[in-house]
Amino acid sequence: MGSTTPAIRGGAARQFNTGRRGAVVAALMLAMALAALDSTIVATAVPQIVGDLGGFSVFSWLFSGYLLAVTVTLPVYGKLSDTFGRKPVLVVGAAVFLLGSLLCAAAWNMAALIAFRIVQGLGGGALQGTVQTLAADLYPLAERPKIQSRLSTVWAVAAVAGPGLGGVLAAYTDWRWIFLVNLPIGTAALWLIVRHLHEPERRHPRHARVDWAGALAVFACGGVLLTALVQGGVAWPWLSAPSLALFATGLALVGVVVAVERRAAEPVIPGWVWRRRTIAAVNLALGALGLLMVAPAVFLPTYAQSVLGLAPVAAGFVLSVWTLSWPVTAALSQHVYRRIGFRDTALLGIGLAALILSAFPFLPYPGSWWQPTLLMLLLGGALGLFQLPLIVGVQSTVGWSERGTTTASVLFCRQTGQTVGASLFGAVANGVLAARLGGAGDLDSVTRALRAGTAPETTRRAIAEAVHAVYLGAAAAAALAFVLLLLVAPRRFPVLDEE
Repeated sequence: MGSTTPAIRGGAARQFNTGRRGAVVAALMLAMALAALDSTIVATAVPQIVGDLGGFSVFSWLFSGYLLAVTVTLPVYGKLSDTFGRKPVLVVGAAVFLLGSLLCAAAWNMAALIAFRIVQGLGGGALQGTVQTLAADLYPLAERPKIQSRLSTVWAVAAVAGPGLGGVLAAYTDWRWIFLVNLPIGTAALWLIVRHLHEPERRHPRHARVDWAGALAVFACGGVLLTALVQGGVAWPWLSAPSLALFATGLALVGVVVAVERRAAEPVIPGWVWRRRTIAAVNLALGALGLLMVAPAVFLPTYAQSVLGLAPVAAGFVLSVWTLSWPVTAALSQHVYRRIGFRDTALLGIGLAALILSAFPFLPYPGSWWQPTLLMLLLGGALGLFQLPLIVGVQSTVGWSERGTTTASVLFCRQTGQTVGASLFGAVANGVLAARLGGAGDLDSVTRALRAGTAPETTRRAIAEAVHAVYLGAAAAAALAFVLLLLVAPRRFPVLDEE
C-alpha cells in the first residue's frame, strides 16, 4: 500500500457506536432503495415520458446513460472512500443523486432528461459501492450476513414494488413524480447519515494524493467500451464504422489506463486487485453472474408474454419470484459457509444455478406459467448461496483501507458482466430468430407483431427457441463461474483477524 493509505486505530467494525448502528443501517437501506428502485420505477413510465417529451428513438439512453455513469464511477468512489472515509463519499453521492432526480423532474426534452439521468448515475455509483462497503465496516464477519440479507431484501422489494409504483405515479399523477419521490427518501437517508454515522478515528496523511488522471482515464475508457457494447447491434451493426471506431478507441484507452495507473502513487485501480487470487477470482465469478442474470431479467418477460400468453403483470410476477428466494438463501448461507467455506458454498450455489438454467430449454411448449416460475424460484435460491458468500468473503480478506476499492471492483465486474450479457444474448436471440424465420426481423419487432395478433404460430415457436438458446448461454456463464472459482480461488479465503 502507498504512503497515503489512512490507518485505523483498532477494529473498524467494533469502533462504530453500536447504539447508533440501527439508525445507520436504516440510512443504508434507504440509500440502497434509491438505487434499487431507479430502473424498475422508470421503466413503467416510458410511454408517458415519450408521449410528453418525444425522442422515442433515443429513449433507451434513459437506462444506458444511467448504467454507464454508475459503472464507470464505481472504481473511483471505491478509492475515494478508502482515502477520505465512507461518510463524505456517501453524502456527496446521495446529494448528487438527489440533484439529478430534481433536474430529471424539471427536464424539458429527451436530451435534457438523458443528461440529467447521467447526473443521477454519477451519484448512484457512490450509493451502490459505499453502502456495500459500509455494511462490512459496521458488522464483524460473524454478523455480516445479517446486513447483507437486509440489503438483498431491499432489492427484492424494489423489484416487486417498483413497476407498480411507477405505473401508479405515471397513470394518476405525472411521470415527473417518479423522480420527485426520490427526494424525501434521499433526504431522510442523508439526515440519518450526517447525524448518526461517526466513523472510527483515522490518521490521515498530510498530503493525500487523489489519482485524478487515473480517474479520468478509467471514466473515459469505461464509457467508450460500455457505449460500444450497449449500442452495438442496436443503434448500428456490430461491424459498422461507429462500432469498430468505438472499440478501437476503447482498446487504446485501456493502454492509457494501464500506463497512468502504473505511475500513480495511489492508483484508482491498483494492481493488487488482480494480483491477489481471492479478489481476482471473485471479480471474474461475479462478472459471470452479471452475464447470466441478463437471461431471466431481460428475456423471461418476453417469453412469458409471447409464448405463454400472460399479461404484463403476470409476466412480471414470473420474473419477480427469484427476488423472494434470493435473500432467504443469502441469509441462510452463513450456516453453510461456516462449515465448508466461502468458495465451496459459492460453488454449490453456482453449480445448482447452472443445472436450473440448463433445465429451462426442456420446458414443454407452450407450457404453463408455474413451470418457469418454479425454475426462477429455485434459481434465486441458488444465486443467494453464490453471491453473498463471495461478497462477505472477499470483504473479509482486506482491511478497512482496501475494502472500498475491493468492493467497488467486485460491483464493477458484475455491472460490466450485465452490459456484456445484454449485448451478447441479444445477438444470440436475434441470430436464432433470423435462422428460424428466414431473417424476418429481430426479437423486439417479432414480439410486437405477435402481441398485435399479426404473427403466425411459427413466430411464437421461434421466440421460444431464441429464449431457450439464451438460457443455455446463461448456463454456460454459470459453468464458467464454477470453473473460475474452482481453478483460481483458494479453497480457504485468507480472512483477516479482526482483532
